[in-house]
Amino acid sequence: MKIKIALVVITVALISCNNKTENSLSTPAQLPLIGTWQLLTAITIEKGDTTVTDPTKNSSFIKIINDTHFAFLQHDLNKGKDSLPVYVSGGGSYSLNDSLYTEHLEYCSARKWEGNDFKFTVTIKNDTLIQSGVEKVESAGINRINIEKYVRIKK
Repeated sequence: MKIKIALVVITVALISCNNKTENSLSTPAQLPLIGTWQLLTAITIEKGDTTVTDPTKNSSFIKIINDTHFAFLQHDLNKGKDSLPVYVSGGGSYSLNDSLYTEHLEYCSARKWEGNDFKFTVTIKNDTLIQSGVEKVESAGINRINIEKYVRIKK
């Protein structure tokens, strides 16, 4: 009788462990997209003109992605004490289907951008994320291709 009870307890424990492992591997938190990313370069192509920006010279830009939402923050490195103070932020939910990453911008310091969806193709290789797609905001007169390269910030 004691052996049967012990076998039942061991079987239940093993099944429980197995289910937890399977569930944790399938959660979005396991995607390599999850994390904090530092913007290295940004390329915009608008009306045939290409602009390459190195945001690390005068500002800092990070994107934070968890299993359901994203946020981005940018500010100048002079703490607003020069003639070009910068602070930009935004965020919302996102969806990911294979390499198609769609941001649903719910909050943004540039209010005309709110309520828009932005579709990007993302690739991740080691600690580098590249996202490219079209940013179109009719109310702001924006229609451009945007290619951004990020590096993962490590703890």
